Amino acid sequence: MSEPPRRPAAAPPPTDDREVRFEELPLHPSLHAGAREMGYLAATPIQSRAIPEAVLGRDLVATAQTGTGKTAAFLLPILERTLELPPGRIYALVLTPTRELALQAEEFLRKLGRYTHRRGVAVYGGVGLEPQIQAVRGGAEIVVATPGRLLDLMERGHLDWKDLKILVLDEADRMLDMGFLPDVRRVLRELPRERQTMLFSATMPREIVELAREFLRSPKMVHVDPTTVAAVGVSHLALPVPGHLKAEMLRELLRDETMTSVLVFTRTKHRANRLAQQLGRWSISAGIIHGNRSQNQRVLALEGFRGGSHRVLVATDIAARGLDVEGVSHVVNFDVPHEPEVYIHRVGRTARAQRRGDAFSFVSPEEEADFAQIERLLGFSIARARIPGFDYRASAPPMGPPARHGGGGERRRERGRRRGPPPRRPGGARPSPAPPHHGHRTTGHRF
Repeated sequence: MSEPPRRPAAAPPPTDDREVRFEELPLHPSLHAGAREMGYLAATPIQSRAIPEAVLGRDLVATAQTGTGKTAAFLLPILERTLELPPGRIYALVLTPTRELALQAEEFLRKLGRYTHRRGVAVYGGVGLEPQIQAVRGGAEIVVATPGRLLDLMERGHLDWKDLKILVLDEADRMLDMGFLPDVRRVLRELPRERQTMLFSATMPREIVELAREFLRSPKMVHVDPTTVAAVGVSHLALPVPGHLKAEMLRELLRDETMTSVLVFTRTKHRANRLAQQLGRWSISAGIIHGNRSQNQRVLALEGFRGGSHRVLVATDIAARGLDVEGVSHVVNFDVPHEPEVYIHRVGRTARAQRRGDAFSFVSPEEEADFAQIERLLGFSIARARIPGFDYRASAPPMGPPARHGGGGERRRERGRRRGPPPRRPGGARPSPAPPHHGHRTTGHRF
């Protein structure tokens, strides 16, 4: 590779809310080239505020919801600051709570750094140790890891941190929720004290504040208002429905062929399994992601969804938070979350990177109070609609025998039989506005 052009001087972060073009960020031309090929044109607020500070080597505490572009906000500074260092030494460590997020960050790193010589490796549990040991020994400069598997490799003496310059804690509040904070502290105590540390978290509970005080040095605080994140690019619609008819309503919506890539959230693993099984009996190919699925099952489900062989991906919140899947056309809240912040995380899966998307919520009478909390957080009332011709008075449908292998869609794909979406019903009926409900404004919506 020929000598790359010199990078522009670091610029101060913007002090207003104007849109910042990605090319204005203080990054090496090779990184701008990789970002352009990934479709980055305008920087998101977290990117425009965090990247100029991070490339200067400052410690950083950033609060931003999922879907705001924070993965690039820490990977690009890592690449920028290590670009001209000698190869074959570990310069950066990214700690993340789940296998999927580790794989996703490693994939982003490879794409953003395609015009550099930096190499990354993902280290996570659920698979054999030996391939990851060999990958680490192969000279990767950036390690993306889950805490437990990282400690396994550290205890076996496979990681040398003497050249480490950057540590990133991604989704710190979720690592707290999953009980990983003791492991995180064990890792941090083994790292060089002289380093840059960046902490990214959707919320800042007391334990995360204490962690930042203990391990960060005069960090720059960057905050992106969560109430603006969910509103940008997302069309919200509530569909009141009795709880026992939610699966039938989803089936009815999926008659619309424009719903090409649908991410469905349930509250529990059991409900995710039951829903995917029911969709399989209706010949709707659906993958499943939740904490009880093996790593291979999760990878197959994600690959099937990304590749189009699964039209639907059914997920629980703890498994899907932070996942990046291009082109999600619709997010469906099959169950209304108890915590309004979870709604922000869910709808952040669509309209990513400044695209547009639709978020539908199935609201049973028992969930009205939780949904009202979501509207208060958003700062506006979500329109409500009814589906013409849908029998809201029907009794609960028979569930039938459980499908094996965790959903009919995966089993059919393993057999090599691929089916398209179910045919559109005659007349192409659309939901119509419902009568006003608890003072909510109603609008029409095209499905």
